Amino acid sequence: MNPSTESTPPRLAWYGDDFTGATDTLATTAQAGLRSLLFLGVPSAQHLQQAGPLDAIGIAGAARAMDPAAMAEELEPVGRFFAALRAPVVHYKCCSTFDSAPHVGSIGEAIRLLNRHIGSAWVPIVGGQPNIGRYCCFSQLFAAAGAAGEVHRIDRHPTMRQHPVTPMAEADLRLHLQAQGLAGVLAVHYPSYGLSHEQQDEALRQLLSRHPEAVLMDISGPGDLPAVGRLIWRDAQRAPLLVVGPSGVVQALAAHWSSSTSQPHVLAPPAPAEGPVFAFAGSLSPQTAAQVVAARSYRKQPVDVRRLLDDGPDHADECVGAVMKDLASGQHVLLHTDSNTRHAELDARAVALATGELVARIVATRVTQGQPLRRIGIAGGDTSSLAVQKLGIWALGCQGVLAPGVTLSRARSDQASLEGLELMLKGGQMGPADVFERLLRGTSA
Repeated sequence: MNPSTESTPPRLAWYGDDFTGATDTLATTAQAGLRSLLFLGVPSAQHLQQAGPLDAIGIAGAARAMDPAAMAEELEPVGRFFAALRAPVVHYKCCSTFDSAPHVGSIGEAIRLLNRHIGSAWVPIVGGQPNIGRYCCFSQLFAAAGAAGEVHRIDRHPTMRQHPVTPMAEADLRLHLQAQGLAGVLAVHYPSYGLSHEQQDEALRQLLSRHPEAVLMDISGPGDLPAVGRLIWRDAQRAPLLVVGPSGVVQALAAHWSSSTSQPHVLAPPAPAEGPVFAFAGSLSPQTAAQVVAARSYRKQPVDVRRLLDDGPDHADECVGAVMKDLASGQHVLLHTDSNTRHAELDARAVALATGELVARIVATRVTQGQPLRRIGIAGGDTSSLAVQKLGIWALGCQGVLAPGVTLSRARSDQASLEGLELMLKGGQMGPADVFERLLRGTSA
């Protein structure tokens, strides 16, 4: 579907390589005062019309979990849509830890696929997102272990160094991306942001004269954001620019834009939940395990992932029946991976499919019973993506922020029972220990 060439282009278009990260960018654009909507695929003309005027248009995808062939099938229509949209900045939103590999979720492959359509003169890659503890210094990536946790170099990070699909063994993002086919990655390091605008511009001009495939831009802290945003926006005004990185990309642009405004945009905190809340925790992250322990307001029910895969409908039926019983009595329910099987060597994709289908079935069953849920939460990127795709939702708006990196979204659906459904979709490492309690209270950090 191509948008009308007569329409006013939005300031920003973004593709999230997983749903949880895409909702973080949704919140970041909303916090920047942009009218934003995150579509769950290339939008139809009807849904674009229903959305109304937008300053930022996102597409939630799952490229992070795909091989190069699947990425091509996923990103080709996205590239065509973005090219017709004519937004000055096209943002490929990757995970803030840049976990990816040549064979799965390749950032290099994403750049090649999208830039065929965008024709970006150069490709900035923004390393770092300070509000969630992600920093890039002299091209080395560092990340906090959990909310406000100790900061580690990414190849020594307790979780990311042993990620089950894309373990991070290299901290220098230039070398990490080189392994994904981006041989000519140069870098802008954070001390240069202290130079005058004229000196920054000249340094970048000299760097680009070497024709790099991409330019990595450090973010060592919040103070670096305005300089990075200025350099990106300056060139995006001349021709569309493909920019890669976490939500730090939008934060940098917003920091530059806000330098000319006196009043920042403030999102109202989400209201408390209405009715029982259902949540699912399927992430392998120790941070999610701690959040399950801290979720004291929920009736907790374990799901045996091995049985779910081996027994199929039988164990799924047991889980659905138990959840329905507790929800019917007004209990909040947290379904979580059984601790005995959390670290078992299981096929990650098969687990995500099975748990995603289970979550979608629970939500759909409540609709069938005439008691649709009004708020749900899912911890786990792949499970979130697959579950939401099965629900019949076509877009998400930002309802509010529960914590840095944790967004409460509001569903748009052609089904009246799902219109307005509130969803927390979060990555395993995101959020404080009480994040599931915040899902109930609606209290932002």
